[in-house]
Amino acid sequence: MAEYENPEIPEGINVSPTHPLKDFALLVAGISTLIIVAVLALSLLAGQLAGHIPFAQERALAASLGRWLPKPPDSAVARQRQQYLQALTDRLAGTMALPRDMPITVHYSSSQTVNAMATLGGHVVVFQGLIDTLPSENALAMVLAHEIAHVRHRDPVVAMGRGFAVMLALSSLAGFGDGALQQWLGGVGMLPILSFSRSQEEAADSTALQAVLDLYGHVGDAAAFFEAVAERQSAAHSPTMFNTHPDVEQRIARIREFTARHAKPEQAPATPLPAFMKTA
Repeated sequence: MAEYENPEIPEGINVSPTHPLKDFALLVAGISTLIIVAVLALSLLAGQLAGHIPFAQERALAASLGRWLPKPPDSAVARQRQQYLQALTDRLAGTMALPRDMPITVHYSSSQTVNAMATLGGHVVVFQGLIDTLPSENALAMVLAHEIAHVRHRDPVVAMGRGFAVMLALSSLAGFGDGALQQWLGGVGMLPILSFSRSQEEAADSTALQAVLDLYGHVGDAAAFFEAVAERQSAAHSPTMFNTHPDVEQRIARIREFTARHAKPEQAPATPLPAFMKTA
C-alpha cells in the first residue's frame, strides 16, 4: 500500500522572477512588433497588386480627384502657360515609350508652391513657384519628365494601394470606424500626402534623364532645380536615411555623372523659357 506524502511547497514558486509590469511591457512590445510587420507586409503586397490595375481603371478611379486638382485656368496668361506645359509634356512623353492608353494631362497652378507632382490617372500638377526657380526649358523638361516617369512606372497607383492597405488595417485594429475610411476613399489617391519611395524617385530620375537626352541631345540644366533646392536647404536638414526622397546632393551627383558620360564636344545651349512663363 502506497503511502501518501504531502511535500512542503517552496515559497515563491508561483512568483515570476521579473516584475509583472515588465512582462506586460514585453508582451505589448511583441504584439506591436507583429502588428507593424503584418501591416508593412500587407502594404507591400497591396502595392504590388495595385500596380497590375489596368490604366483605364486607374483613370476612372482618378475621376474623384477633382477637388484636389487645380481649377481650369481663368486668364489668358494661365491658359497660355498650361498649353505650353502640355505641349512640352507631349514632346517628352513621345520619347518615353508610354502605352497608347496612358495619356498625360498637365494642370497648371498659379500657386507659388515650389513643386510639381504626379497623381492617379496620368494627372501632373505644375506650380508657378517651381517654374520661377528654373533657368531654362531644359530644367523644366527634367522636372516634367520625372513626373511622367512616375506615371509610366505606375508609382501613384502603387502608393495608393499601399496607403489603402495601411488605412484598412488601422481601421480594423484601432476601431477608426467607417467614417475615417470613407473620408479616405472620398479623396481617392490621398493626393495631398501621396509620396513615393526613395527607389521610385531614383528610378524616375534615371528615366527622366534619358528622356531629356533623347529630346534635346544633351542634359544641360537637368540638375538646375535640385541645385536650387540644395541652396535653400538649412544646415539642420534631416539625414538621408530619414528622407523619402533621395538626398539632394546625391541626386545632383548622379545627374552630373550622367551629364559627363553623355557630354559632346559641341553641345547646343539650353533652350530659354518663354517670357510669358515667368511671373517676374
